[in-house]
Amino acid sequence: MGPMSLCCSSLPCHGTSSLNYKIIDKKSRHPKLLQQIQAGIICPGSSCKRSLGFSCQEKHKFQPSIGGRRCSATSGKSAQVLNCYVAEGDMSLGNVSQKVNPATKLLIPSLPDECSITSCSWEWRPKFNVYYEKAGVENVNSSAVLFLPGFGVGTFHYEKQMKDLGRDYRVWSLDFLGQGRSLPSEDPAPLRNGGTMLGNEDVWGFGEEPEPWAEELVYSIDLWQEQVHQFINQVIGEPVYIVGNSLGGFVALCSAACYPQLVKGVTLLNATPFWGFVPNAIRSPRLAKIFPWAGTFPLPSNVKKLTEIVWQKISDPISIRDVLKQVYADHSTNVDKVFSSIVEVTQHPAAAASFASIMFAPQGQLSFDEAVSRCQMQGVPICLMYGKEDPWVKPIWGLKVKQQVPEAPFYEISPAGHCPHDEVAEVVNYLLRGWIKNVESQGSVALPFLEDPDCDQHQHGLSRELEFIKEGSRKSVRVRFVGSKFSMWRLLTSILKSRLPGPGVSIIP
Repeated sequence: MGPMSLCCSSLPCHGTSSLNYKIIDKKSRHPKLLQQIQAGIICPGSSCKRSLGFSCQEKHKFQPSIGGRRCSATSGKSAQVLNCYVAEGDMSLGNVSQKVNPATKLLIPSLPDECSITSCSWEWRPKFNVYYEKAGVENVNSSAVLFLPGFGVGTFHYEKQMKDLGRDYRVWSLDFLGQGRSLPSEDPAPLRNGGTMLGNEDVWGFGEEPEPWAEELVYSIDLWQEQVHQFINQVIGEPVYIVGNSLGGFVALCSAACYPQLVKGVTLLNATPFWGFVPNAIRSPRLAKIFPWAGTFPLPSNVKKLTEIVWQKISDPISIRDVLKQVYADHSTNVDKVFSSIVEVTQHPAAAASFASIMFAPQGQLSFDEAVSRCQMQGVPICLMYGKEDPWVKPIWGLKVKQQVPEAPFYEISPAGHCPHDEVAEVVNYLLRGWIKNVESQGSVALPFLEDPDCDQHQHGLSRELEFIKEGSRKSVRVRFVGSKFSMWRLLTSILKSRLPGPGVSIIP
């Protein structure tokens, strides 16, 4: 069966406003005004000579561009004049954790109000129905971008990327099998006697025998990697850029490592560096035999009891709210839609057993470090974007990847937690556009923050403050870029020095 789609209505995506910005000379003790330019705020990916994310036009003549085409300004929206200063500044990498130059501000575009997203279903195998969304299909000559979600969420977590980046690229997001709206439509192991588990709720996967289509089903890294591989082949039909958050970052790396011909580049958003507790049977056959169950259906009796206890706790709406508060650094971020979408998924009859399968699934055939090494050897570009305040996957894990792949750009975003793409989507989208342009141009277009020709992108770390309008007010986010001559030892030494008392200070109480 081919993919079926239900189209949403299309609404105008682009508004325009006028921006005045000034560039400050970083070499002068007293900043000197170099020039003043007026630019129309369009898509962050629009090109200009300074690659600042805006298309520089004459006053009264700016128009938004979509995928290289011109279109008129959205009617009914008055132009808003905003002023900010853009100052260039570099910083010694050894002091990256303690020294911040005077605020180097850059105003970036806000998110569009509306843009069309299409909901689709793809039958990968019999009974394996995958839910996905797409946008920007009319951008026929633009790059393809695929977004992979983290654990416990789905396509709904990338709505801000689909609406915004869908104006310039052809974009897809999908739900992994066993998560989101890719949960099975039939019981993989029904109860023959008609009984129920988890109180009086109707649940699936707790029977005695699996259905034929679910005999070898395990919701694992290897399954999701193959799902992504086939999705690119059968649905997208061409090489893509893959963007993955948390678990999705792990799967993105493994997919690129195994099928580099299908992946033009990988962006990691606080990617988890490990997944799974049960040894992989191919990598460690003897050790894997110690574990009597590895996520297949139906669940063993002892796992059923454990799942019943754990699931009732983690699926409680109060617990879900608490987790969202933990992983979002800015508690003013509206997470109501994400919250309601997660709650909806937990109410599916297959959700509890699918959760157990994921938790007990074996590790992947490739480790995270092996996947990174393969990507580097095979020339797959990698970009790193990490929320600084993530309580689970600290930026140090992203720096560890950078140590393996020195040429990978690393952006640390603050304040932002485990899900920077949702919390500060404006920043992530701006950086992602710039990185894709850099890769597509084979380096002739500078990476974000490296537009200044005098900037040494190999040796220095840069810090900038990005500002954008969100819900009528101005928001500010600090972003640090780490150059390719990154040294983990140098960074750790810097952090240690910053925490030790200065000369002449006694540490004896």
